[in-house]
Amino acid sequence: MFAQQEHLTLRTNAQDSLEGTVERIVFRNEENGFTVARFLPQGKKQLVTLVGRFPQLHCGESLQVDGKWQHNSQYGWQLVVENYQLVVPATKKGIIRYLSSGLIHGVGPVTAKRLVEAFGEDTLNVIQEDPRRLLEVAGIGKATAKRIQQGLSAHREIEQIMVALQGWGLSPTLAVKIYKAYGQDAIRIVKDEPYRLADEVWGIGFLTADRIAEQVGISGNNKGRLAAGLKYFLSEEAQEGHVYQPLGDFLPKVADALAVAEEDLIAVLNQLVGENQIFLDRLPQDQAVYLAPYYHAERGVARSLAALGKCPLGYKEPDLADKVAQAQETVGIQLAPGQKEAVERAISSGVLVITGGPGTGKTTVVKAIIELLSSLGLKVSLAAPTGRAAKRLREATGRTAKTIHRLLEFSYKEGEGFAFARNKERPLSTDVLIIDEASMVDLLLMYSLLKAVPPSSRLILVGDIDQLPSVGAGNVLRDLIASGTVPVVELTEIFRQAQESMIVTNAHRINQGLLPTLEPEGSRRDFFFIQQEEPEKIASTIVALVSQRLPRYLGTTSTEEIQVLTPMRKSPIGVSSLNFLLQEALNPNSPNKPQLTMGHTTFRLGDKVMQIRNNYQKFVWNGDIGHIRQLDEEERQLTVEFQEDEGARLVTYESADLDELVLAYATSVHKSQGSEFPAVVMPVSTQHYIMLQRNLLYTAITRAKQLVVLVGTKKAIAIAVRNIKPVKRYSLLAERLQAEAKAELELAP
Repeated sequence: MFAQQEHLTLRTNAQDSLEGTVERIVFRNEENGFTVARFLPQGKKQLVTLVGRFPQLHCGESLQVDGKWQHNSQYGWQLVVENYQLVVPATKKGIIRYLSSGLIHGVGPVTAKRLVEAFGEDTLNVIQEDPRRLLEVAGIGKATAKRIQQGLSAHREIEQIMVALQGWGLSPTLAVKIYKAYGQDAIRIVKDEPYRLADEVWGIGFLTADRIAEQVGISGNNKGRLAAGLKYFLSEEAQEGHVYQPLGDFLPKVADALAVAEEDLIAVLNQLVGENQIFLDRLPQDQAVYLAPYYHAERGVARSLAALGKCPLGYKEPDLADKVAQAQETVGIQLAPGQKEAVERAISSGVLVITGGPGTGKTTVVKAIIELLSSLGLKVSLAAPTGRAAKRLREATGRTAKTIHRLLEFSYKEGEGFAFARNKERPLSTDVLIIDEASMVDLLLMYSLLKAVPPSSRLILVGDIDQLPSVGAGNVLRDLIASGTVPVVELTEIFRQAQESMIVTNAHRINQGLLPTLEPEGSRRDFFFIQQEEPEKIASTIVALVSQRLPRYLGTTSTEEIQVLTPMRKSPIGVSSLNFLLQEALNPNSPNKPQLTMGHTTFRLGDKVMQIRNNYQKFVWNGDIGHIRQLDEEERQLTVEFQEDEGARLVTYESADLDELVLAYATSVHKSQGSEFPAVVMPVSTQHYIMLQRNLLYTAITRAKQLVVLVGTKKAIAIAVRNIKPVKRYSLLAERLQAEAKAELELAP
């Protein structure tokens, strides 16, 4: 701060203008740009405090700032910045600090000092105007020289563009994303085509684009706005699992939300139909309105499954009894009648569904099928929707198992986007494809998968239809079973070893509408209930369980084996609150532990985190869980280690990418699908009344391998068990499958 005698001349709200250098960042919120910085004015020896919103700010930057002085009773005098502009550093010391502040990746104090020693006060001009001269400096090659020049140029462009974008109400984080997406075209696109942002920039939805459009003067009934609005609300419904919307319900809701007449929407809807961006199909008393990808996917899945089901298998069926006996001998187990039926159907069916709850021997059946079909000389491939599910399948069968994305050889090319290399033109090289955890496969992924399955192959889908449906749109496995067009084998017998587990027993009790047994029985001590009424008590009990009691019970010092699952995101016992409490208990702040703050979330080295969207550039998927292994506060980036089907992989996140991560000490039950954890802890409270459903409780319990602890009230458990009302998902897949089967019958001689 200024010396005390200098303070006496200041007045609250007195206007001032200063030029100087940023010496230290005291606090920064990357989400809204609010920053507290220590600043050294030219010709002064004492630092002052700047407070304001800056799109980006680095130590060593020279600024011209205009603002008003305010006195804070706790922090003293502060200059509240109203406007600022960058000033090119003029001194050697200033240039060294500027270049080594972290604004150019890979340039630290040593490189910055070498550059200034070589070019003096002309260093920045050399970098910008004649970067080839950088090769004169020891240790700098062509690649480094190019990176330094591009880094400096990009920094200056970003500053100019982000100042303009913030003028339209965009946070610095979103402004960086827009710049990364459009570069120098960012301002033009935001001003002239703001609704493109909703489709092309993660983190900017229609509502944000709509606010920008209003600020740049685009009218409420603008056709571009109405088209973007229709597609936005359809995509929002897809996020809720719906493949289409009934037009009679959908149109009034959109008209009301956009505050426009239905007639205006109908005109734009017809235009989008003409452009094949939206499709309409008949319903008994209405019309179904689809976004194009879902329309093509639903029809394509129905056609592909029908074609696989009727395709000749290309060989004579062997003596089933002998072959099944041989498979049983190889696997080393006597198959139950239901299991034997599944194995036999695998030989004769082009498409087969095998479903059953925990402990019914689905894995044993899969192993027997693999042995049987392999003995016939058929190539069998295994896959699952998530890396964790694929890893579990590989461990259970001893065979290679991949995620569906890896099986289809996903790739991302700059300028072309994401695509699967395996498709109709380049199908998979397999005779039999077995998909585990098939209830998790949504409509779009199933469509991509079926396009890559050779016509002469067979498809075996294994899953539990009583689990929650897929996170993505559609209800593929349930629709396929409901259609009655493919063979389905339901495994119901619970085997003796599984009966020894209260987890398995209670899962089946819940599924049958019975209350779970909440008291341990004899040696069966893998299912516990702790009565707590108040949400705050439930939360504190869960923290104590995860951090202290359960590690002792499991005989481990690690908490990694314990996963908290909760029905909702928001509430005192929701995902967000529990993650905050668990982070403080399991990975608290300490002076030697680096951390980054993004909005309301602080990420620390060692934290357990989850990816919450598919990122095709990074090859990480919605629901992937990993751990922060590296964190650089200066560079504002962190590296997460994910365990995948092919081993561990490190993924780096820049500051602007952090909205794709959340803490994962606690996660929603929906996000746990396809996972298996040694121990699961779950709050069950009437506070989550809207989410208390039988399939949600069933799904959570079946995620646990060794131990389940429910914390809450028996009343909440009873509500969940009784609530079997399914969440309606608009889908016509079952009807389309039936239509395909009917057409085949009509064509038969």
